Amino acid sequence: MGMKIAVTTTDRLTLHRHFGQAESFHILEFSEDGSEWEFTDLREARKACGGGGHDTAAFDGIIALLSDCDAVVAGKIGPGAYEYLASRGLRAFEATGALEKVIPAVYKSLCGNKLYI
Repeated sequence: MGMKIAVTTTDRLTLHRHFGQAESFHILEFSEDGSEWEFTDLREARKACGGGGHDTAAFDGIIALLSDCDAVVAGKIGPGAYEYLASRGLRAFEATGALEKVIPAVYKSLCGNKLYI
């Protein structure tokens, strides 16, 4: 298998969950040529945001949890979280909608560094 992307979804159909409120991440893995993808794992996490602030320890836990992933895609991700993830080498994308449309666009973006949605 090829590239891995973590997504914040609760129904495995749509992206809608805020990164900082996610208590789990579904892992998608692409075929070598990127033409197919499948769910390969579900990873539990501690919420990184809540009570009006960010929990740096929770952010670091999520980064460790997703260390084998090429990117994370969330329905919403704030600028602070985005910058923190980027500073630790984890690419982040904000997108909402049907996974079947968003995920191929994210894959293409990872290959070309632009978001095509």
